[in-house]
Amino acid sequence: MHGTAPHTIERPYDGCGKCLLGVRRLSRVKLATSSPERQRESVLTAAASVGAHIIGWADDWEVSGATDPMTRPMLGPWLRDERGPYDGLVAAAVDRLGRNVVDCLNTGYKMRDEKKMLVTYGHEGAWELDDPADENRFTMEAWGAQMELRAIQRRNRDATIKTRAAGRPKGKPSYGFQYVRKVMGGKIDHIELHPHASEVIREVARRILADPENVTPSSEAARLNRAGEPSPADHLAMMYGKPAGGRPWSPQSLKNILLSEATLGYLMHQHKPVLDKDGNFVRLCEGLWDRATHEALKKVILARKAPWTRRSNREYLLTEIALCGQCHTRLYTQTSKNAPPRYTCTARNKGWRHAQNCRPAPLIHTQLLDSYVEEWFLREFGDGLIYETVYDPGNGIPERIAETRASRERLRADREAGLYDSPDDAAWFRDRYAALGRELAALEAEPQRAPGMVRRPTGETVADRWFKASDVQARKEILIDFGVRMTLFPASAPVRWAPGFIHGPERNPTALS
Repeated sequence: MHGTAPHTIERPYDGCGKCLLGVRRLSRVKLATSSPERQRESVLTAAASVGAHIIGWADDWEVSGATDPMTRPMLGPWLRDERGPYDGLVAAAVDRLGRNVVDCLNTGYKMRDEKKMLVTYGHEGAWELDDPADENRFTMEAWGAQMELRAIQRRNRDATIKTRAAGRPKGKPSYGFQYVRKVMGGKIDHIELHPHASEVIREVARRILADPENVTPSSEAARLNRAGEPSPADHLAMMYGKPAGGRPWSPQSLKNILLSEATLGYLMHQHKPVLDKDGNFVRLCEGLWDRATHEALKKVILARKAPWTRRSNREYLLTEIALCGQCHTRLYTQTSKNAPPRYTCTARNKGWRHAQNCRPAPLIHTQLLDSYVEEWFLREFGDGLIYETVYDPGNGIPERIAETRASRERLRADREAGLYDSPDDAAWFRDRYAALGRELAALEAEPQRAPGMVRRPTGETVADRWFKASDVQARKEILIDFGVRMTLFPASAPVRWAPGFIHGPERNPTALS
């Protein structure tokens, strides 16, 4: 069978009754692994042994064996009959179908009930689950796969507990951090800030703290997507030499990153910082920011009652800035196949009462109005120096006092619960509680500098920032920051130009019938 030409084994669906789907799965894909190739050879050999051919591959890489086959990214759609006809499944082993007895049997019985073939390498012919001997053997192989999975999970759990007790990380690094190994593939030596990702997330935090009314996790996720910044999942994949999947930033994942105490450099377990034997948080490295900034972010982000909104990603400069001069409604854009985009008022067409006399509605080509606004803005403000508003965390004394008090309260609660009743434990408790008291008294004696927003020069002009802006949306943010608003009148309106607008009475760029 090994000498069979590949093109005879892999060909499109032809209704012959033996058009099988090749199933491959691997929990972790590493550069050194040859499992995908070995699984492929086993699948081709098993298919050829029953005179079948492969019509496609359901390759689930980086997918745990504990995942239900019905929900696997590649195999699931086939099992849900979303990918077209097929006559059965062929895999390198039963454990490639799943590492759970129930999942394997559900998949096997599904093939049996639908009169489809189920083939695995090492089993002679197709599985006949109506035959007690075949059914028992299939169940035993699925049981063996489940026992192996449980052993793997137990080893991982024990390793996690041991690693956490030693104050070392295990698993994936949080966004903004990276693991450093002295030997490729060796154990983690230490953790440090990722030079690029840390600056990306710090800039997001700075922008949200500086303008929480207009800058949100939603708008920042949209900005990062427009800029082509890899999402946390893609960034992690690229760090380990894997291809990026093109997954976008989502507002919720960005919000979770900003609110997590992992940003403070702490060792985390189940989304909470790990405590050492003295009741202090285990710190792995310097944080992305300090406790005061973390608390400020929590206050700003969690205080928002309005739903998360995403700004438009379209290339229009003035959709949130331009107003109708007659009904004072925001202007929207109109597009059509045979004409360039226009800014216009659509309130009367929508039947809004306050706009029933908005006739004729103002209308102007977007490119024309955008160029007028840009010319006016740079002439009026282009030479001005830009000051940015940033969050000053102060000296962090109030936050350190709060942390120390929280540690002392935890010790006291444990004592009251009877955890330190033995003589040795009681002595340790008294020493530790006294040490926290001395630390708290020393902190309370230090002068405190309250956190707050401060303004500082950036060294660049408005024109510099305008021309360095990455896209139209970034320039729109500049206009919004400067409070620019533009009012558009129709050509027939008695008002020839809006006060303080682009040009004087000698020109009327706002009117276009």
